[in-house]
This record gives sequence, structure tokens and C-alpha cells, in this order.
Amino acid sequence: MHDDGARLALWLEELGLADQLAGAGLPTFDRDCSGVVRWRDPGTRTPLTADQVADLDRLLRQDGEDPAHAVPLALVQLRRRAQVRAALLASPAHTYASLAALRGASENATRFAVHKAAERRALLVVAHDGGTLVPAFQLDEAGELREELGPVLEPLLAAQMDPWQVWAWLTQPAGLLGGQVPHEAARDAEEAAIVRHAAVRLAERA
Repeated sequence: MHDDGARLALWLEELGLADQLAGAGLPTFDRDCSGVVRWRDPGTRTPLTADQVADLDRLLRQDGEDPAHAVPLALVQLRRRAQVRAALLASPAHTYASLAALRGASENATRFAVHKAAERRALLVVAHDGGTLVPAFQLDEAGELREELGPVLEPLLAAQMDPWQVWAWLTQPAGLLGGQVPHEAARDAEEAAIVRHAAVRLAERA
């Protein structure tokens, strides 16, 4: 049990995926002061049996034809999502208070305006840590939605895409645009129609 659990833990650590276990609702492990690995149930926190560790090992190695060289794709995807979110959170974004200061309005009026704009699918709003973020890339110098982004945002938000996914797509190189960043490409009148079309295509797939 100890050897199997330790090998599984080491494999996940080497892949850089150990931190993604909890997010996937899977058992997690810790090490005692002697370095002994203990796997625990995600709900009860009770230690796993040898059979449970073996079942978890098989589950994580089920992607691919050769378990010895398998990679747990679900955990890889979770890690990628976490990395993308961290990058987005490091980029400029407004709270109600900072957006109110930019607009020269009260915080209450700004909160109301943001909610109404979000209802009209005319503003990307992202929930985070119990608060609300308004990504700054979509705003002009006065704190209002850039005119050219309205037709791009509308189909994405109408499709009820995850706001984080919308934020990521608009601010990273997009395959549908030949590697251009959508919100930057939309500034060019000749490219704006192509960006809108790509947004519609993405919304349809969503």
C-alpha cells in the first residue's frame, strides 16, 4: 500500500498535477514528517485502503493505450485552466469602486449600470472570490464598453459561455483568427467583421 501510494504521488508530482486533485474532486495525499505518503478520501478525509489507491491509479491512467505512459488528461486540463485564470487575474480589471472612479460616478450608480449592461449582454462581468470584476480590456478611456466590441461580446454572452472562457478567448491569440488577439484585432475596421464572425462561430460551438 505504502509503495503503491508513494509511486502514484511521485508520478503526479513529477507531472506537476498533484495540486489539481482537490479541484477534480479526487482523493488527495499528504506526507508526514518522515515523508510517508497518506492518501485521503475527498469527503471524509479518512485514509484510503490499498484497493482504493489501486482503483485511483487505474482511473488516472485510463487515458491512452499504455497505462505506463498515460497522462491524466482531466488534471492537465484543470491545471491549464488554473494557469489561464491566474494570467487573467494578473491583467487589468476593475471593481465597482475603481470603475466608479474612472467614470466619475458613485459606486452604487456604477454597480447598477454594470448589472444592466450585463443583462443586455453589453459588458463582460466575471465573478471572483465573492466579488465582481470588469475586465479592463473591453473599456475605453471613459470606462465604457468599446463600441467595436459590442457585436463581438453579444453572441458569446448570449450563448451563456463561461465568462472566464470569454475573457480568455478575447485576450489571447485565437486559432479562428490566425493567431491574432480578438479584442486587439477588432480595433481595425477591416478586421472587426472577421472577429465578429469568429465570435459567432465560437458561440455556436459552445
